[in-house]
Amino acid sequence: MNWVAISSWLRSHVTLKTLYLMLLGQLVSFVLALMSFTSSLIAELGVDAPITQTTFNYLLLALVYGGILLYRRQTPLVAWYWYLILGFVDVQGNYLVNKAFQFSSITSVTLLDCWTIAWAIILTWFFLGTRYSIWQLFGAVLCVLGLGLVLLSDAGVGGGGGSRPLLGDILVVAGTLFFAMSNVGEEFFVKKKDRVEVVCMIGVYGLLVSVIQLYPCC
Repeated sequence: MNWVAISSWLRSHVTLKTLYLMLLGQLVSFVLALMSFTSSLIAELGVDAPITQTTFNYLLLALVYGGILLYRRQTPLVAWYWYLILGFVDVQGNYLVNKAFQFSSITSVTLLDCWTIAWAIILTWFFLGTRYSIWQLFGAVLCVLGLGLVLLSDAGVGGGGGSRPLLGDILVVAGTLFFAMSNVGEEFFVKKKDRVEVVCMIGVYGLLVSVIQLYPCC
């Protein structure tokens, strides 16, 4: 084994920036795991509040990043209706996935949430012109096959957890499509326009859509 070559490769690829990004990725994964656990616990307690669970998140985004925009006195760079669309699809994604916890197990929901990656690849390929290597596509296909096994298990072959696991799985897959549309739209505007504005407006319009959907329940 050529240790010199390995050491040289590590020095050129494993930088502080790379380690920092990996740490951020793991932190995000940990937070998402906590959110999934909380949503599952709420569902087990019999509380039906899929939209309420994320409304506070949108409020925080609107307050924090909205304050930054006000401090900058920055005028919007993107038309409001695009942010309304992004806010709408993001809220629907959260609603469907949170609703799925009432019917399926936390394991199935968390695994099937990875369908977002497959949808994002398709959407970025057609709408953003992103091209992927054969190995990236091969990895995505393997993931989809694995997710297919989860669906097969919850359909009854392996006896998935939850009261109606297949319905929960369908809700998750539908929710990931909305997540993918939101993520692709956010990526486009973040790269082309301004990150702070995009995050702020997702919070503002996500909060607006959430309040409108919650109003009939009041």
